[in-house]
Amino acid sequence: MLYQIHPKLPMRNKAQTLQYYRQLGFEPTGDYDAYLMLQKDQIEIHFFAFPDLNPHENDGQVYIRTDQIDALYQSLVDQNIAIHPNGHLEIKPWGQKEFSLLDPDHNLLTFGQSIGSGYAE
Repeated sequence: MLYQIHPKLPMRNKAQTLQYYRQLGFEPTGDYDAYLMLQKDQIEIHFFAFPDLNPHENDGQVYIRTDQIDALYQSLVDQNIAIHPNGHLEIKPWGQKEFSLLDPDHNLLTFGQSIGSGYAE
């Protein structure tokens, strides 16, 4: 039986990654030479060292479901966390209210909350 998933994303600089994700409310659960594990609520994200990563060629993406999308979005805006230019809070045709962030390595974090029963008609 499958019961959890912990995405692994690339990072160029562990200190920078840790600082960014702490602003989002994540705390470390494991910190090793070339590996970092961070958690917030029930979400855990792992990072592996990739010092030669070109962030503009990084396709790392994670979709995170929440049940408090408006409060989360507002808290990040209040902290001046940059929202992805094409990822401001909006209702999508597939029944999700979403917004997106890019971390320092251009890993795309999309946060979503279900507001409907599926695809728009």
